[in-house]
Amino acid sequence: MVVERNIYIKNSKEIALLREAGRINALALAAVRELIQPGVATADLDAAAAEVIRKHGARPAFLGVPGAYPYPATTTISINDELVHGIPGKRRLKEGDIVSVDCGTIHEGFVGDSAFTAGVGEITPQAQRLIEVTERSLYIGIEQLRAGNRVGDVGAAIQAFVEGQGYHLTREYTGHGVGKAMWEGPQVPNYGTAGRGTPLRVGMTIALEPMVLVGTPYTRVLPDQWTVASADGSLSAHFEHSVAITENSPLILTAV
Repeated sequence: MVVERNIYIKNSKEIALLREAGRINALALAAVRELIQPGVATADLDAAAAEVIRKHGARPAFLGVPGAYPYPATTTISINDELVHGIPGKRRLKEGDIVSVDCGTIHEGFVGDSAFTAGVGEITPQAQRLIEVTERSLYIGIEQLRAGNRVGDVGAAIQAFVEGQGYHLTREYTGHGVGKAMWEGPQVPNYGTAGRGTPLRVGMTIALEPMVLVGTPYTRVLPDQWTVASADGSLSAHFEHSVAITENSPLILTAV
């Protein structure tokens, strides 16, 4: 059911399909996480995710997405100052890196979309704190994904926590609705004013994804025309879950 332009309310059958897409996506990311160590090529991480998705009879949501040119991989893999949309390839992980992996899966026409950031080997306490704050901010936002709240309540909760920890949130990339399309309404920024914005209703499904930067809220697009990095070269981190709004607590769709 469409309640507003590009905002679709899902029924129980559709949410079940989204849960299965999300489960497969979570398994793909779990396979990637197991391989993260110094010396591993990002292309090998991408191949691991692709193998899991194929094994479950699903297909990658990111592969071929239009842009400056069709996106060429199953995952986006972004390292250190790279925030999102990094292209996997020959680059190898190094001790002390932090790596953000985003993946999307299409199962029977429905999309699961989630992401995580992890350290490579031993990382600095500063990098570990960034990862922990970013992940915590995701769950703070998820707690606000309840019928009767508004989009602004979600963003305001994330913003208050992240900025209270001394970090920054990009204004250029946001969370979004997810369903039969990878990007549906509403747009869900990681900042905002409580009580403002689109009302949240039972059956809405949201991909919530805080993107946190150490030194600046500003970003730049690298010459490959996909990778987005912090404008000042400082570290960044990214976590994401797809979530359904229910009569009760928010339902994370991209859990194993």
